Amino acid sequence: MRENKVAVFSLGGRGEIGSNMIVLENEEDILILDAGVLFPDEDKYGIELIIPDINYLLEKKEKIRGIIFSHGHEDHIGAVPYIFELINPPLYGTDLTIGLIENKLKDAGLLDKAELNSIGAYGNYRKIKLNSFEIEFCHVNHSIPGAVAMRIKTPAGYIVYTGDYKFDQTPISNPQADYEVLSDWGKAGVLALLGDSTNAEREGHSLSERVVAKALENSFLLTKGRIIIATFSSNIERIQQIVNATRKSGRKMVITGRSMANTIEIAANLGYIDIPADTLISIEEAKKLRPEQIVLLMTGSQGEYRAVLSRVARGEHREISIIPGDTVYLSSSPIPGNEKAIGETINLLYSLGANVIYGEMMDLHASGHACQEEIKIMLNLVRPEYLIPVHGEFRHLYHHAQIARQMGMSAEKILIALNGDIIVLRENEAKIEGKINTGELYIEGNQISDTGAIVLNDRKRLAENGFVNIIIALDSEGNLLDEPLLISRGFVYNKEAEDLLEEARKLVARTSAEEKKNGLEDNAHLKKKIYQTLNKYFYEKANRSPLILIEIMEIPVLSPV
Repeated sequence: MRENKVAVFSLGGRGEIGSNMIVLENEEDILILDAGVLFPDEDKYGIELIIPDINYLLEKKEKIRGIIFSHGHEDHIGAVPYIFELINPPLYGTDLTIGLIENKLKDAGLLDKAELNSIGAYGNYRKIKLNSFEIEFCHVNHSIPGAVAMRIKTPAGYIVYTGDYKFDQTPISNPQADYEVLSDWGKAGVLALLGDSTNAEREGHSLSERVVAKALENSFLLTKGRIIIATFSSNIERIQQIVNATRKSGRKMVITGRSMANTIEIAANLGYIDIPADTLISIEEAKKLRPEQIVLLMTGSQGEYRAVLSRVARGEHREISIIPGDTVYLSSSPIPGNEKAIGETINLLYSLGANVIYGEMMDLHASGHACQEEIKIMLNLVRPEYLIPVHGEFRHLYHHAQIARQMGMSAEKILIALNGDIIVLRENEAKIEGKINTGELYIEGNQISDTGAIVLNDRKRLAENGFVNIIIALDSEGNLLDEPLLISRGFVYNKEAEDLLEEARKLVARTSAEEKKNGLEDNAHLKKKIYQTLNKYFYEKANRSPLILIEIMEIPVLSPV
């Protein structure tokens, strides 16, 4: 009997930004659904981005027929420039999604190596056939245009992948999700649904973008002074709402930041955003206008360190400074893990005299993900035989499963997969059978790094406990030629520090002498003994464990002539 393997690579993610990659595999072919990045936690010192470890795919790259993208957010397309160094399959997505990917590959100098394929725009999606896989698409609502669900015909049956979606009854610039297509898929029979779980904990329906649009318009009209508003550069619908509110309030807009400007240009060229020419002005032109005539649009709603708003808050932007009386809007929901960075940015803005509107102060953000009632609608339309919750943390997958149970789906028909679990789909059957090795690849300096857990642990210890460097000079027989040298940074700084380090120096000398007396095996053995002695001593005396670096120099002693 023909079967498909479904390997779930999703890294879990935090809230709405995670890394998403799902692999469909059968005997002849491999199909990849999305390839996103994950933004690191605070304990990933020096790491800029995280992508899935694709070693499993490298071993079978001749079978990969393509990557199909559900939409153009970073957690679904961001890994492309990095994995392109390792695999180079054809890429498929809607016109906007492909436009955003094209820009990424161009920046990375990889565009000439890429095979980019647009499936078209809303109302004119084309079906594609990639050997044993046939894929067709359905328009869904999300916070970026060009979002699609897809139905994949496989030898075992139909699989539907929702991508990120919501059911917005009053969308702004896009039509409603195509209920009829989803219903037709359900009537034809769906073996398995891979369903977005991000908002599975939230009751009711997601907020309509039209509610946000009205809130922005009213607030812009009532706000005195300059307006600064931060949102995701890829949130095209929100940007359009901000443009509309800017015009209705009689203001002019300045677009700041390279990523924001590039995304808006791509969306405008494809007709997904409409910004009249007389609305946009440069920063230099804005300096000639009164504050109440200006809106500054920028990134930084998540407190990202390099984003424009964060640099403005720190006073590090070359051209923009906070003016007392400014009103700053953060038009996004805090991503779990970013609360501290967002809080620090808000505090800095307040301290500079700005008024900050964020969180639940007003309806500034509508999630692009389905809440519980919308998940029920998707399940009722598609009517899958099996449900495989995807996207989000384990608790989100769990709540998605609970919703399906409430609707009468049996537990045996719901498969909650962990990263790397292999789900084998056969005709009228799906089971978790086996696991592949998955993990994380770290991005530093715009390239895949070989940084591992040991290096990250060292960085963490350096940040939290500092380091102590010990330099020992020995002759060829293992005798100390001078007192050990201890150099400390970030470890202790108080009146007892000198006594602590002096005692540590004596411990090093004593340990060296004892090892020499007991018959020194080699320098590696001596380093280990010194490390163990000092690590225990520092923890007992200072309740801290600094990174201990030990350097042993062998200096030959010349005999007198």
